[in-house]
Amino acid sequence: PGWGLSQKLSRMIGISRAKELAFTGNFLDAETAQAWGLVNHVVEPDALLPLAVKLASDMAGIDPAFLANYKRLIDDGYAASFGEGLALEATRSSAANSAVAPEEVEARRAAVQERGRGQG
Repeated sequence: PGWGLSQKLSRMIGISRAKELAFTGNFLDAETAQAWGLVNHVVEPDALLPLAVKLASDMAGIDPAFLANYKRLIDDGYAASFGEGLALEATRSSAANSAVAPEEVEARRAAVQERGRGQG
């Protein structure tokens, strides 16, 4: 034990799978790691850099202040119970949403819909 793995792994893949890996020392293939939520993508080596660049480009289009606040919300909520996380989200989103003009909400909605159409 050490380095937090006994706590982190069980939260990522569930307690039974974490125990299986810890007690057997077995390795996972890429597809199983993806199915269990340990990795987000499995790609051939030559597809890795283009995918990384695309993901970075997608993230670069997000308002930096929004991104920082949302990352903090996810991290803070994950450290709390589910109910506390929901309450935290409600509090923070209510405060953030009250500062947004209706026109900005409409513009964001339209941008999200357009982005969704382009992903198909």
